[in-house]
Amino acid sequence: MDTRTSPYRARIAKTQEALARHGLAALLVPSSDPHLSEYLPEHWQGRQWLSGFTGSMGTLVVARHKAALFADSRYWVQAEAELAGSGIELVKIPTGTATHHVDWLAREAKAGETVAVDGDVLGLAAAQQLRAVLERAGVALRTDLDLLAEVWPDRPGLPAEPVYEHRAPQAPLARSAKLQQLREAMARHGATQHLISTVDDIAWSLNLRGSDVTYNPVFLAHLLLTLDGATLFVGEGKIDATLKAALAADGVRLAPYADAAAALAALPADATLLLDPKRVTLGLRERIKVPVVEAINPSTLLKSRKSAAEAGHIREAMRQDGAAMCEFYAWFEAALGEQRITELTIDEKLSAARAKRPGFVGLSFSTIAGFNANGAMPHYRATPESNAVIEGDGLLLIDSGGQYLGGTTDITRVWPIGTITDAHKRDYTLVLKGTMALSRTKFPRGTLSPMLDALARAPLWEQGLEYGHGTGHGVGYFLNVHEGPQSISKAVPDAHMAMEPGMITSIEPGLYRPGQWGIRIENLVMNVPAGETEFGEFLAFETLTLCPIDTRCIDRSLLRTDEVAWLNAYHATVRERLAPLVDGAARDWLMRRTEPI
Repeated sequence: MDTRTSPYRARIAKTQEALARHGLAALLVPSSDPHLSEYLPEHWQGRQWLSGFTGSMGTLVVARHKAALFADSRYWVQAEAELAGSGIELVKIPTGTATHHVDWLAREAKAGETVAVDGDVLGLAAAQQLRAVLERAGVALRTDLDLLAEVWPDRPGLPAEPVYEHRAPQAPLARSAKLQQLREAMARHGATQHLISTVDDIAWSLNLRGSDVTYNPVFLAHLLLTLDGATLFVGEGKIDATLKAALAADGVRLAPYADAAAALAALPADATLLLDPKRVTLGLRERIKVPVVEAINPSTLLKSRKSAAEAGHIREAMRQDGAAMCEFYAWFEAALGEQRITELTIDEKLSAARAKRPGFVGLSFSTIAGFNANGAMPHYRATPESNAVIEGDGLLLIDSGGQYLGGTTDITRVWPIGTITDAHKRDYTLVLKGTMALSRTKFPRGTLSPMLDALARAPLWEQGLEYGHGTGHGVGYFLNVHEGPQSISKAVPDAHMAMEPGMITSIEPGLYRPGQWGIRIENLVMNVPAGETEFGEFLAFETLTLCPIDTRCIDRSLLRTDEVAWLNAYHATVRERLAPLVDGAARDWLMRRTEPI
C-alpha cells in the first residue's frame, strides 16, 4: 500500500487534528461497545475504521504525533499486514487481557495533559485501572466525549433488525421462570433493582434473540429488573406488536434504547441496585446515584449451566453439525485435485452444507480456513484479495461453527494435503495428545477452570513447545460462541470460574510455526457428574462434538495404548451417532475416517 494514500493514515491525521482542537494529548479507542461485547455492531467498530485492523481484539491509541495498536500473538502476523502503510505502530502484547496500552499512555502524555476515551464503551474495571495509572503520572482522563462522532463522517447507524422469540422446545424454561430466578437472586442480595447490559444475558433472560451482531443471535438493549416488573430499553420498531404483548404478559414493558442512562439516574432514593462491575460501562455507572450491590450477574451463572433438556437439544445440534461436515469433507476429498479449491471455497461449501441442516440459523463465527502458513495465524480470515489455493503438500486447518436453535457449535480439524512430513505428524500428534489429555480428565466439582489449562499443554511443554492462546472458552446455548464465566486458560482465576455441571467449554490446544503451518484440534465438551467419594463430587467431560479426527497425520509411535483406545472409542461414537443422518459419499467418508487405528 502506498503510505502516502493510505485511508487509515488520513483518518489518523484527522483524529490528531481533532485532538488538537480539544486540547487532548491522546485518544484511547477500545474494541468495545456500550454492552462490552466481543463482537461489535458496525457503529462501534471505530478501532477497525481508524486502523484497518480487522481482528476481534485489540486496542488503538492515537496520540498527537503517533499512533499504536496493541494486539496479542494471535493477531501479530495479521496486524502487521493490515497496518502496513498506516503509520500505526504494532505493539505486541503477551495476552488479550494485557494492559500495556495504559502504561504507554502514561509515558506518552505529559503531566497536566488530558487523555480522552468514550466512557460509554469503557468497562468500569478498565476505567478504574486507567484512571489510577494516569493520575499517578499527573494526566487527566476525559470520558464524556465521543471523538469518533466528529471524525467518522459516514459512521453506520444502530442496527434495526427485528427481535424474535426463542421458543419451546429449544427454549425449555419459560421467560417467567427465568425472571423469577433472577428476582430470587436480587432478594438474596438485598436489591430492589437489577441492571443487565450484556446482550447475551438479556437474550437468555427473556428468551429473545436477534441479529444485531454478526454471528451472535443477540440484540442491543439494556434490561432493568424490579421485584415485580422489568423495563427493556430497546430500539424503536425492533419488537412487533405480538411480541410486545407477550412480553407485557410477563411484566416486561418497553422503553427507548437511549433512555437507559436517564432511567438509572432517576431511580428512587430508596432503591438498591444489583450491578455486575465487570459487565457495565463507566458511562452507565457514573449515572447511578443510589446504593449499589456489586456481584456477578445471576444470569451469567445460570445460563452457563445448561439443563438436561438443553443438553439434549445440544447433542442433536452436534449431530446435525457433524452430518454437515461429513457432507462437506466427502465433497472436499473428492474434488481435491479435480477442481480449483481455495480457502474461500471451503468457507462457501461448508457454510452451504450447514445451511441444509434442520434448525440451522447461521454461522457462529467467520470460518477460518488456513492452508500451510495461513494456518499459523490463529485468527486468520481469507479474503477475496488474499487467499490460498489448496494444492501441493501441507496441512489445512479449518475452524468453523454454526448457530442452531438448539445449540452453538465450534470445531477445529486439521487435514493432510498431498504428502506431509514427519515434522507435521509429530506436531499434530503432540497437539492431539493435549486435546485427549484434557478431554479424559476427572476433577472435583468447583475446580477453578484455569487450573485445568496445564493438562492440555503438558505434552507440548514436555517437548519445549507452547501456544499463545487459551485452551478453552465457555460456549452459549444458541448464543455467543465465547461465553463465560469459565475459561480454561492462563487467566488469573476468580471464584466465578468454578466448574459446575452443565457448563460447555471448548478444548483447543494448538501449535503454530509462523510461515510454515498451524495445528489446532478442537472439540466442545460438557461438564457431567463423575461420581462422589469421601473427598466430594467429581466431574468429567462429555465430548459433544461429532466429527472424525484425521488419523493420517498421527505419528503412532507417540501415542500410548490408552490414548489409542480413547481415540478409537471416540470414532466409534462419531460413527454410531452420525451414520443415520448421512448416505452416499458422505456415509462412505464417515466410515473411512472412523476406522480404528
